[in-house]
Amino acid sequence: MLPSNPESTDLRISLREVRDGDLPVFFRQTNDAVALDMAAFTAEDPADREHFATHWRRIRNDPQVVVRTVVGRTADGEEVVVGNAAVFGPPREREITYWIGREHWGHGLATRALRALLDLVPDRPLYGRAAADNTASIRVMEKCGFVLSHREKGYANARGVEITEAVLRLDA
Repeated sequence: MLPSNPESTDLRISLREVRDGDLPVFFRQTNDAVALDMAAFTAEDPADREHFATHWRRIRNDPQVVVRTVVGRTADGEEVVVGNAAVFGPPREREITYWIGREHWGHGLATRALRALLDLVPDRPLYGRAAADNTASIRVMEKCGFVLSHREKGYANARGVEITEAVLRLDA
């Protein structure tokens, strides 16, 4: 069952540069047990604050990484940090990634955020990955034009086992 947050459906989504104040929200979101299990492929120890801080420092300083905070604005203009989205990797192998806080699941925000990221980054092809049983994330990518390329096996830190990962590709 998804958490209920009726205000999420009314949020206007946009992307902006990551601010220092966003990081505590990201840390909390990436330590949600349900979200970790769904994402599967996570940091070895998501609760390691130093590793988290080092990771974010590195990606924010890498000119090849396009990383944005996904924000929603309520009808009265209040900004809500919904999650983050990024494109990383070498040309012709670039990948998308996103993380939406569980309190915002089920309202189409991930799809809107990914579409905004794709508008921002014209590079193609782009790849996206998800645990093969993460049908919600796969569906988000499919709604944005990604198609299944292949499946791979990989070790999922959050689950402590090797699982199947779906690799999707966007060409246009």
